[in-house]
Amino acid sequence: MINGYLLFQLFQHYLNWLSYKVFSKYISLWLPVAELVKGLPWIFSGESVHLKCSVPGNVSAEWRYRWFRGGEQLLESEYFVLWKARPQQSGKYYCQGLRTTWINTQHTLHSLPIEIEVDGGWAILQAPPLPMLVGETMTLTCRVRNNPKLTEVILYKDGVELQIQRGPELRVTNLTLQHHGSYWCRASWDGRRETNSVISVAAPVSIIGEVLTEPMLEIVPNDPLIHKDRMLLVCHVQLNARQPVPHIHYYFYQDGLSLGPASSQDKVTVLRDSGQYWCKASVPTLVVNETMNCICTVDCKLNPNKSK
Repeated sequence: MINGYLLFQLFQHYLNWLSYKVFSKYISLWLPVAELVKGLPWIFSGESVHLKCSVPGNVSAEWRYRWFRGGEQLLESEYFVLWKARPQQSGKYYCQGLRTTWINTQHTLHSLPIEIEVDGGWAILQAPPLPMLVGETMTLTCRVRNNPKLTEVILYKDGVELQIQRGPELRVTNLTLQHHGSYWCRASWDGRRETNSVISVAAPVSIIGEVLTEPMLEIVPNDPLIHKDRMLLVCHVQLNARQPVPHIHYYFYQDGLSLGPASSQDKVTVLRDSGQYWCKASVPTLVVNETMNCICTVDCKLNPNKSK
C-alpha cells in the first residue's frame, strides 16, 4: 500500500512537471526589447553608445539579461555600454532575458538586433534609421570628427550634387519615391594654412509609398490555447505610419463569405473546416477627413488533411 507521504511526493513531482510544461511553453513567447538609450547608431571611433534590454509587461519579474554580438555572448547585464568604441566592434547587438524559478532557468527569445556602425573616418552622414514616407521632410546631418566650424557642406545623391550650404544639417522636403537612394556629403572647413575637405561614406535612404504592406494569412490548425474543434487565422501586415498611429481594420473570409464584421484584432478563431481563406486589411483614415484606399488582399488554402 502506498502511504500518504509517498502520494504527496508523487503529487509534488506531478505539479513540478506540469508547471515546467506550462512555463516552458510560454516563456519562449516573450520577446525582449533592445534599445539605444544614449548615443547614435553610427558613431566615430572613440565615441560611446549605451544599450538597454527589457522584457515588456513583466516589470515585477526578476529578469537577468545577456548581450550578444552576432553569435558571440558578451556579458550579463541590463545595460551594455560600448565605451570609446573601435571599428572592429561594429555589428548587430541583441539581448536575451533569463530568470530562475524554483523549477529551472527560463530563457526568452532573442530581441531584434540593433546595428551599430563604428566609423574610423572623418565624416559621417547621419540619415534616418527607419524608412521615410512619401510627403515627409527628411533631415540629414553631415557630422565631422572633432566638430570643426564648417564653411561648406555639399550633399550628393547617387553621385549627383543635390544641395550646397554652410551648416551641417541638410533638409529634403516633400519626399517622393525618386528620393530613394544612396546619399553622402562633402564637408569643408578652414585650417591654419589650408582648407580641409572630407567625404563621408554612402548612407542608404529608403522611401515607402504604401501605408500597408501586402497582408499574409497564417492558419494555425493546432493552437494549444483554443479548442481542438477550432483553428486560428492570423493576418500579418505592416503599417508604415508615424505617430499617432491610425487603426487597422481586419476582415476575414472563407469561400467568398465574410467571417464577421471589421475588427481591430489581427486574429480570429473559426471552426476547423477546409476551404479557401483570405484576409484583408485597411486603414479607414490616415488624416482627418481623408480616406485611405490602400486595401490589400491575399488568398490562402487550408490543407484538407489538416482539418480532419
